[in-house]
Amino acid sequence: MKTIETMKSYLLGCDWGTSSFRLRLINSSDVQLIGEITSQEGVANTFTRWKANSETKGISREQFFRVQLQRQINLLAKQLAINLDDIPVVISGMASSSIGMDEVPYATLPFPIDGSRASIKRLDTQPDFAHDIILISGVRTEHDVMRGEETQLIGLLALLDNLHLNTEESILLFPGTHSKHIYIQNQQVIDFQTFMTGEVFNLMSHYSILKDSVESTGLAVFDESELKAFKSGINQLTNSSILNSLFRVRTNQLFSQLTKRQNALYLSGLLIGNELKSLLQQPDSQLILCSGNNLYELYKQAMIELNLIGRTITISADLIDKATIAGQVKIAKNQLLSLSK
Repeated sequence: MKTIETMKSYLLGCDWGTSSFRLRLINSSDVQLIGEITSQEGVANTFTRWKANSETKGISREQFFRVQLQRQINLLAKQLAINLDDIPVVISGMASSSIGMDEVPYATLPFPIDGSRASIKRLDTQPDFAHDIILISGVRTEHDVMRGEETQLIGLLALLDNLHLNTEESILLFPGTHSKHIYIQNQQVIDFQTFMTGEVFNLMSHYSILKDSVESTGLAVFDESELKAFKSGINQLTNSSILNSLFRVRTNQLFSQLTKRQNALYLSGLLIGNELKSLLQQPDSQLILCSGNNLYELYKQAMIELNLIGRTITISADLIDKATIAGQVKIAKNQLLSLSK
């Protein structure tokens, strides 16, 4: 197994979410991915195993998480045939939460988009763990929080710097289970909002009375009739409240007005339309849609229907995937720079 000669040029970037784990070896000089491994051993599962098997034995939470992390580092080292000892690990996501490796206080607003005020905690090497750790926390407002998206935001805007985007006043949209709308003015995050769009769709379509009225479409490819149903869901919100409109999903199927697949798109239109309609009150802001392939087409169609597309810039899925890496590198370099002063 060979050793990387210039350790300072490399980072191990770990994106440790609630239900997923991703570890990457990164060349920090050019933000290039060298190799990665993924698993479903997320923070929640790791915390549960620590509580069940190790807490009563006197093993600290941090120690238990280090052991799990070392196991994954060893797997990546074996895959790449490289000795990864002494390469620092930068961890974003839920590892800095109350169920993570070590709880780190949130950063607060205003939050500079260069990552200079990211809330981090350094964990030094241990005899059985030959890596410094930079643990990145999230950002909070009085009523909202995000973890992970702030790192992605920092990286994405660094990657897009040469496009001269209007970061003086813009809103970045990160669709997902808990969609984020992040408001930027004068190179700082001044506010953000979380919308439980994806989670509510999952709850309604799998666990409510509506579950027998819809059928999954995969949300990536749909025909003209399904697109029409999606637009109908968006426009329905102008006529009634979301709570009343949700029951229309039931009657659409009950009265054979829509097929179950069309009805799933109608439900999606209701929820995505309800999320995006607040943007109509922000007519001067540039919109930046940061969506992976599975949701991109739906959000694009919703923004067309709501006449928002004319001031929207869309970011490719490949660039979004690279954003977390770039954000981790940016924060790590800021931290190393502050230590050298």
